Amino acid sequence: MTTFLTVVILIVCFLLGAVILVQNPKGGGLATGFQGASQIGGVQRTTNFLEKATWVLAVSLFVLCILVGSFAGNGSLDVGVDESFAPTAPIEAAE
Repeated sequence: MTTFLTVVILIVCFLLGAVILVQNPKGGGLATGFQGASQIGGVQRTTNFLEKATWVLAVSLFVLCILVGSFAGNGSLDVGVDESFAPTAPIEAAE
């Protein structure tokens, strides 16, 4: 299960990087190459799609990382409170 989720994380990372690189920081991005198609679909729709794809991929990457962390955690290691620094004798109250 962990290997499958790791492969999915790698695919999501690649897609997220590709979507981010296609975008133009000034709002043009991929849409500037399709000026002739602006009457059909519109440049705004391409920009909206890229923005929504970025958000969906980023949230899915976050969720997948949380899932892998929960499945791949070390279940045999005790990660409780370290009591080695706790005093052994009760502390007396000063009067």
